[in-house]
Amino acid sequence: MSTATSVANIPVISINADCLPEAWEKAVLAVWDQGLDIQTQYDKPDDPASKDATVIVTVADPFSEPRIHKNFPGGPAELESYRQEVVNGIHDHWIDPVSGKWTYTYHERLFSYCPVEDIRDIDSPKPFKKFDQIQYIIDYLSQAGHSRRAQAITWMPTADPVTDDPPCLQRIWCRLVANEAGELSLNMNAHWRSRDLYKAWFMNVYALTDLQRVIAEEVSSRRNEPVRVGRYVDISDSLHLYGSYFNEIAVEVEKMRNGPYTERAWESAHPAFEMMTAEAKEKLAQDPDWYARAKG
Repeated sequence: MSTATSVANIPVISINADCLPEAWEKAVLAVWDQGLDIQTQYDKPDDPASKDATVIVTVADPFSEPRIHKNFPGGPAELESYRQEVVNGIHDHWIDPVSGKWTYTYHERLFSYCPVEDIRDIDSPKPFKKFDQIQYIIDYLSQAGHSRRAQAITWMPTADPVTDDPPCLQRIWCRLVANEAGELSLNMNAHWRSRDLYKAWFMNVYALTDLQRVIAEEVSSRRNEPVRVGRYVDISDSLHLYGSYFNEIAVEVEKMRNGPYTERAWESAHPAFEMMTAEAKEKLAQDPDWYARAKG
């Protein structure tokens, strides 16, 4: 008679959605209901175990409306500030690991990748020049859109594992595909090591799909033909809901169960969203640190 015990596994969840708000709600509900209860390195003694899963989310059309979820933990100003941080690098000047400050931004790793042995040592050898991986993707796809080599990475195995807050985003991968009429679209995959589903996922994906848009437009210009934004696939090795704020999540889960996501979503052209975003853009143009100071 066998005495073998069952094997413990992290659940693997696959989600399909048409737009970002639908994707976020489906992911939250799936991990809430099916996630593995597991402790994390950041728990306080009295925190419940987090819920965790490996999750693959496919968003068929990331720019379809409604594009904005009203209830993600943040608002239009924070969303715009983060979008510009990832796409335009407005907070790259915050990187100062020697002084114990930020060790990276996604913009810096994607647009100015430069691996070193110790990012906290100002004298650490820098054997490579800074490399713009996004420009590489644009250049490569402009010449060979069907290529499987158009990717960008963030991880520095020489330095990141020993830092307190290593990058969650690991890699993006892009490829052009044509429909029956020969019209091109840019597909993007993003692979994440670890990720806070409730507080980070929506802003992450909002910013990365905007980067997808930028790449598509640049490739279109180079090829002198239209390139649409295609599907976005988001792969998280560990997508989690932290036990420390289960009470907050439970309130939103109840709303998600009792009505369609469209009741909690805005179109990008919603007057309130447009007004708050325009105001944020104006203030960030004058002072990139404006929103960070406003949050205190």
